[in-house]
Amino acid sequence: MTKKDKRLAFQIYLYLGALFITSLVVSNLIFQKFFYWKPFGDVTVFGASLFEISVGILPYPITFLITDLISEIFGKKKANQIVIAGIFASIFSLAIVYTGAHVPATSWSPVNNDLFTAVFGNTIVAVFASMMAYLLAQFVDIQIYHFWKNLTKGKYLWLRNNFSTFSSQFIDTLTVVLLLCYFGEIPWDKFTGLVISGFLFKVLIAFFDTPLLYLFVYILRKRFRLAIGEEIDLEA
Repeated sequence: MTKKDKRLAFQIYLYLGALFITSLVVSNLIFQKFFYWKPFGDVTVFGASLFEISVGILPYPITFLITDLISEIFGKKKANQIVIAGIFASIFSLAIVYTGAHVPATSWSPVNNDLFTAVFGNTIVAVFASMMAYLLAQFVDIQIYHFWKNLTKGKYLWLRNNFSTFSSQFIDTLTVVLLLCYFGEIPWDKFTGLVISGFLFKVLIAFFDTPLLYLFVYILRKRFRLAIGEEIDLEA
């Protein structure tokens, strides 16, 4: 690989990392708004409407698509590095929100202290719950992805993408809802319905992101002339 190709590959890795971290941080900040998918609004699962879920779930599947793409093209080590970077970004964003909540608003501020607290007041609990779920889910996703990649010798991309995502998304959904219920942010009677709805929504998204993963992998393999199963070593 030429130096020019190596620089381009590193830039792509940085851009993917930026999208990953942005999706993760934003999902933590907007989690308090819940919505339901209108076609399923009348369908209930254990007291919760089917797909009655937090808007924070919308950008979150992007993180799993990106880690799968990084795993496929840049390898397991680089995927783990992005996950760790996401933890630091979450902690840093939490510190900023915490500081903002304790700075008194002026009398003319469009967002007063009460409104800021109502929107971001539960962010500390949310980020803690999300980070615990995120740590478990992302590392499980990467481990399972590479298990299937090695087992199939780099073939059957759809298999490792979906198997790793299904497992990790269930762990993520179960952990974050469990912690939010435990800390009193969500009533316990919503627990089972939210877990099922959240997991089914993520499974549905996983099916839709598989063609995207194939497309991006195809483009990058063709651009960098990679064989099936071959990875770019950015540290070489």
